[in-house]
Amino acid sequence: MKFRAMLTALAGVAALLAGPASSQAPKTPLRPLPKPAASAAPAAAPAATHTLDAQDANAWLDGFMPNALATSDIAGAVVVVVKDGKVLTQRGYGWADVASAKPVDPDKTLFRPGSVSKLFVWTAVMQLVEQGKLDLDKDVNTYSDIKMPPLNGRPITLRMLMTHTSGLEEHAKRLFVANEKRLTNLQGFLKDVPHRINPAGEVPSYSNYGATLAGYIVERVSGEPFDAYIENHIFNPLGMAHSSFRQPLPAALKADMSSGYTVASQPAKGYELVNARPAGSVSSTGSDMARFMIAHLQDGKYGDFQMLKPETARLMHATAFQGTPPLSGMALGFYHEDRNGHVVVGHAGDTQYFHSELHLFLNDGVGLYISMNSAGKAGAAHTVRQQLFHEFADRYFPSTAAPLPTLASAKKDGALIAGRYIASRDAKTTFLKLGSLLGQGTVKLNADGTVEVSAFKGPGGAPKRWREVGPMLWQEVNGASLMAASMKDGKVKFLATDDFPPAIVLMPAPGGINAGWAMPALLAAIGILGLCVALWPITAIVRWRNKGAFKLEGRAAMLYRLVRVAAVLDLALVAGWLMLFSALGNNIAMLDDPVDPWLHLLHLLGVICILGAVVGLWNLATVWADGARSWWGKLSSVLIALAMLAGAYFIVVLNLLGPSVGF
Repeated sequence: MKFRAMLTALAGVAALLAGPASSQAPKTPLRPLPKPAASAAPAAAPAATHTLDAQDANAWLDGFMPNALATSDIAGAVVVVVKDGKVLTQRGYGWADVASAKPVDPDKTLFRPGSVSKLFVWTAVMQLVEQGKLDLDKDVNTYSDIKMPPLNGRPITLRMLMTHTSGLEEHAKRLFVANEKRLTNLQGFLKDVPHRINPAGEVPSYSNYGATLAGYIVERVSGEPFDAYIENHIFNPLGMAHSSFRQPLPAALKADMSSGYTVASQPAKGYELVNARPAGSVSSTGSDMARFMIAHLQDGKYGDFQMLKPETARLMHATAFQGTPPLSGMALGFYHEDRNGHVVVGHAGDTQYFHSELHLFLNDGVGLYISMNSAGKAGAAHTVRQQLFHEFADRYFPSTAAPLPTLASAKKDGALIAGRYIASRDAKTTFLKLGSLLGQGTVKLNADGTVEVSAFKGPGGAPKRWREVGPMLWQEVNGASLMAASMKDGKVKFLATDDFPPAIVLMPAPGGINAGWAMPALLAAIGILGLCVALWPITAIVRWRNKGAFKLEGRAAMLYRLVRVAAVLDLALVAGWLMLFSALGNNIAMLDDPVDPWLHLLHLLGVICILGAVVGLWNLATVWADGARSWWGKLSSVLIALAMLAGAYFIVVLNLLGPSVGF
C-alpha cells in the first residue's frame, strides 16, 4: 500500500507510514529456517544457460532467499513464479510464526500484500468500464457523493486516479486504525477530502486516498459492498478461496494468517487494520496471487473465466502517463517497470510489517510475486525484493544492449540537475509538509562528471553514482538503473529513476523550505534558544553564589523573564513535534482521531510561540533603547529575536498552526 510511505523520497511521510527498523539485539534466539515448502520439483543445481524452468528457478531461489531472510532478520516469505498460464514454482521460506515454529506454506499461509491490493480495485474499475457503467474520462463527481473540489476548471477522472495524477495532496489520517471499533465504511474514510495541490493530469503523486475513492465508486456503481464485489467478480471466479479484503478476517482464514514482524528476532505484532480498505487491506496466499497473475498475463482469462476482455486487459497494461521520458510511466493502475528490453508491469505494497512486489513480464508470459512478513533490519525487505526482481530479470531475461558511452555534456547537464529535491507525494496544507523539509534529497555533481543522488542508495547504503548516457538520461555506474530529468524552460521539472515507481518523482525543493538554507537556520535558531535557556539558571546561580543583585527592573526585568519563558516554549514545541513524528512512525495506528488532542496542544503552543516572537522584538527594542546595557546584552537580544522570528516563520510555513487537525 506504500504504507511505508516509501522509504521513497518522501522521508517525512515515510516516517509516519513505516515503522523504523530495529537494530537491537535479538530478545529470543532465532530458530533455524525450515526447508522451503514447495509444490514444485525439488531444488537442483542451476542449469548453465539459466533457462526459466522449475529446476533452475528452485535452485536459484533456494540459494537467494534463505540467506536474504537470515541476514536481514526477516521471519518468512513466499515467492511465486508463473509461466505460460501455469505455476512454475511457489516456495515458502522461513516462518509464518516464529514462536510456534510454523513454516510458511504457499498454499495456506496468508500474507498482506499491501498496495498490491490496488490492482484488484483497478481491475474492478475496468470491468465496470467494459460494462459501460464507468467512463475513464468523466468527472469522478459523476459517480460519487464525495465531491472532489475544482481546480483551474479541470475535474479529476478515473484515468487520473489510476495513474496517480489527480493532484490530491498526501492524506494519512485514519489510514490505519488501532482496533476494530475504529474501522469506518469507505464513505467515513473519504469524508475528509484532501486539498488539490497540483494541476490534475500533470504531476504523478501516489495516492492511497485516490485508490480508496475508486473502490468507493466501484461500490456505488455496482450496487454491491466493495468487499463483496471483489469476492463475487474476481476472487471466487478465479478460485482465490484464501483471499479477502475483509477486516477482521473471516473465521475460516484466521488460523492461516501469518504473523507480522518488525524484525524476526523480536515478538510478533498485532494484525494491522487498514481503514482505507481498497488501498491495501487484502490478505492472500501465494497460490491465490498466482491465479491473479495468470489471468492478467493471459489477457484477462483464467481457465473458463474471462476476468477482462482481451482489449480491456491490453488497454490496462499499456502506458497511460509518462512523467519523465524516456523512463517507463504508469499504466492504468500498474507501474511500468520495463527492464532489459522486456515489457514489465507491476506494483509494490507495504504495510508496517508486510512487504511485497508483483511483476508481470507481459510479452514473456511470466509473473513473479514475493511477500515478506517482516520489515527487516534497517528496512531490508525493500532491498531484498528489489534485488530479487533485478536478479530474476537479469538471470532469465538478460539485456542484449551494448553499453552506452558517457556523453561529453555530462558535467554541464549534471550541473543543471544539482540541487535539493522533494518528493511529488507531498503535502502543502497540513503539518506533513514538515516531511518535505526534513526529508529532502540532494543531487551532487562530482568532479568526474558523475552525479550522486542521496535518495537513491546502492549496496551498503552509499548514494548511487550515475553517468550521463543520453540527453538528460543517466545510467547507474556499474549498474543497470536509469535516471532521467524532465526539463521546462531550462530548469528541472521532474527527476526520476526506474528504481522507484513512476507514481512518484522528485521535484526541485521550493525556495521557502529549501533545506540548504532552512535547516542551518532552523538548527541555529534552536541552538541560540537552547543556549538562552541554559544560561538562564546558570547566571542566576552565579549571582546567588557571588551575592550579586539582579540589576534589571520594571519592564526590562519583565521582558528578560518573558523572553526566556518564550524560549522554553519554543524548545518544547520543537520537542513536541519530533516526539509526535516519532510516535507516528513507531505506530501508524496513531494516524487517527486519538492524536487530535496532541495536535490541538501543539497548535496552541505554536500560537504562543508566535506571540513569543513579538515579545522578543519588544525586548530587542527595549534593550537597544537602554544606553546602559552591555554589548553582550544587546547582541544576545538580537540573536534571540532573530531565533524567535525564525521559529515563527517555520511554524507558519510548515502549517504547524491549527485549527484543522486533518492531515
